[in-house]
Amino acid sequence: MSADTISQNRAMTAFDNHNSVWLFGYGSLIFKADFPFLEQRPASISGWARRFWQGSHDHRGTPQAPGRVVTLIPEAGAQCAGMAYLITPEVFAHLDYREKNGYLRLSTTITFDDGSHAEGLVYIATAENAAFLGPASEQEIASQIAASQGPSGRNQDYLIGLAQALRELGQEDQHVFEIERHLLQLPPT
Repeated sequence: MSADTISQNRAMTAFDNHNSVWLFGYGSLIFKADFPFLEQRPASISGWARRFWQGSHDHRGTPQAPGRVVTLIPEAGAQCAGMAYLITPEVFAHLDYREKNGYLRLSTTITFDDGSHAEGLVYIATAENAAFLGPASEQEIASQIAASQGPSGRNQDYLIGLAQALRELGQEDQHVFEIERHLLQLPPT
């Protein structure tokens, strides 16, 4: 599958007739909501684990030297914490462009901190997209992140911003925090 997913996402019409829809953010959408929203709430989704396995050719790296950003990997029993935003369908065009590097809109059940649920959507980059990098050790991921930069800035700023946002939400994420620990041990670049 091509890394450019804009046209595929525009073909998803599941929420087009809704006045509003919940969007679940688990990466930069937690700390960089550059779109209008009606409401935001801490939330989680079940059966998914956050991993720095997606290449970033357009934001935190380049095609020649991709950065690493998070996607979700299916994992039985896992809970992925993040932030949910109530948006209008007009926001999809902006989000489809922002998430164009391999991410597809998928329907999901979102659980809010008070235990209530809503059907919403999430952008996930699966292993079938051309920008998918797959697993590596946390130390290897940290080294790649330290060396990467793209039009949206340094890849390490993405990692540090995500780790800080998760701490502010009171959430633990061993994968993210271990990569951050390795990054902070590297000599400054």
